[in-house]
Amino acid sequence: MTDARTLTNRRVLLAGGTSDAGWAIAHALRGRGARVVVAGRSPVRLARFADAGFDAVEVDLTHAAAVDDAVGGLGPLDGLIPLVGGWRGGGGIPGQSDEDWQALSDALTAVRHACRAAWPLLEASPAARVAVVSSVQVARPLAGGANYAAVKAAIEAWIQAMAHGFSISARDADRPQAGGCTIFRVNQLADVVDDVAAGMAGLWDEAPDPTARIVTLA
Repeated sequence: MTDARTLTNRRVLLAGGTSDAGWAIAHALRGRGARVVVAGRSPVRLARFADAGFDAVEVDLTHAAAVDDAVGGLGPLDGLIPLVGGWRGGGGIPGQSDEDWQALSDALTAVRHACRAAWPLLEASPAARVAVVSSVQVARPLAGGANYAAVKAAIEAWIQAMAHGFSISARDADRPQAGGCTIFRVNQLADVVDDVAAGMAGLWDEAPDPTARIVTLA
């Protein structure tokens, strides 16, 4: 039986993980023995991962039914790392446009869809882990990034709720908590991508907490 605190043979889904950060995280996870699935909507970007030996799934994470079908067909799952988002902002409070808000809020939608679809698989895992990359602006929002910080704060709230869900499941089943969540807060992800990748690969080294852990890498 696989030890609960090892990544060996764990199956981890990188949802929206076709970026350079996803590339680093996928390799860090595989380096610790994980079986990594990368999901995204760009066949060109997915091909890079498939050519490197990763499982690749083409899906638009903003479409709930498509996500349900794609994730539900994966089988056993021990980890979910939504890697969606991107910066939009500037111009102070008057510059926080509806267009930017819609683009940014798509990331929240994607996280919600991925987490909901993956929940039954994660709840069944003996060592489930969920992690997202957030921003230090959640703790100190800036006028020019109000839209951005608000969406990141909402994503953090969703992940905290996931952690509570794992805690409640364990309580109701009268067993130790098996699932845990982590939020990585960064300033510029590109500056700390190796640290984030190492942190993601180390998620299984620690026992899960009733609330999501917040790790600041800035």
